[in-house]
Amino acid sequence: MAENLIPEDILKIQKKLATFEKGSRNYKKYTKILAKHIKRHNMKKRVSSHIKTIEVVEKFADKKDTHN
Repeated sequence: MAENLIPEDILKIQKKLATFEKGSRNYKKYTKILAKHIKRHNMKKRVSSHIKTIEVVEKFADKKDTHN
């Protein structure tokens, strides 16, 4: 469950974004920055998930090889 926490950098950007008037130049700027950080965070989670899946498959393959 600890993996599902929102990173500090994303929280800081969201707090800063909340202080701007919607539609302002800074609001648009911070919205883009926030989107970039969220995208990077999601990609990291996806890659780690793929790595875990590959490790599990390799373990099954190793077990299968030792039994034959």
